Amino acid sequence: MELGTLGAALGAGIAVIGAALGIGKIGSAAMEAIGRQPDAAGKVRTSMIIVAALIEGVALFAVAVCFMAL
Repeated sequence: MELGTLGAALGAGIAVIGAALGIGKIGSAAMEAIGRQPDAAGKVRTSMIIVAALIEGVALFAVAVCFMAL
């Protein structure tokens, strides 16, 4: 029982850290792309928001699965 709780907490933590790293990478790449070509800022920003939302959805799903494993 204790190892299951530890595993669920560890899994949730890894999912959240992975999502944070992914969103950080997306933000960095988007800012670099906007800096290189300011005319495309709208398209880059829209794509960045869509991908960030998808990553957050996957992370939320992973955390929910970890909590259901308890």
